[in-house]
Amino acid sequence: MNSEQVKITKIRKATDEDSNIIASLIMLAMDDIIYSFIGEVSYEKAFHFLNRLIREKSNQYSYENCWVAEAENQLVAAAIVYDGARLKELRNPVAILLREIFNRDFNPEDETQEGEYYIDCVGVDSNYQGKGIGSQVFQFIINEFVLQQNKTLGLLVDKNNPKAKQLYLKLGFEVVGEKKLVGNEMEHLQYKNIERWNSYAKICKSPYP
Repeated sequence: MNSEQVKITKIRKATDEDSNIIASLIMLAMDDIIYSFIGEVSYEKAFHFLNRLIREKSNQYSYENCWVAEAENQLVAAAIVYDGARLKELRNPVAILLREIFNRDFNPEDETQEGEYYIDCVGVDSNYQGKGIGSQVFQFIINEFVLQQNKTLGLLVDKNNPKAKQLYLKLGFEVVGEKKLVGNEMEHLQYKNIERWNSYAKICKSPYP
């Protein structure tokens, strides 16, 4: 596998016109969780379900809560980030659509809460994985929310994914607790100390001021 690093040229807020690409990237990040939501293993049905939510406003997966990264003249990554205090509000449209299409109830454990901006998922194009894209996206998110807005960031990492946890710890996240999500054992990490980001930035300055 070619592990040559690729530099992101731009990170911007998504638009509804990006929905097809965002859906494919988020599918990569969500893995089997999306199938737990819809109750069946169907990539096509899960993709169309996510795509519809992404195109609409005021839900967890809306383009309003999404950032997209460009490299080599194409979208290579997408990140969903929203205010944890709005979780129930943003979940409600997801539950309504699940009942409408799949006749399923949607009441998973709370994955976030008031007091943090939650990184729901970050998806990287499979052709660009292992090339530093994910780290650059996280550096941008830290800069945007922690440094620029003085917010606390939160995320969950599966206990069976030590490689991802290692990346988050290297970036400056700290373990603050444990949670469950659709039955999976997760660790809850946060990034909330601007001084730690300033120290990190001296070593690896974000290219997105």
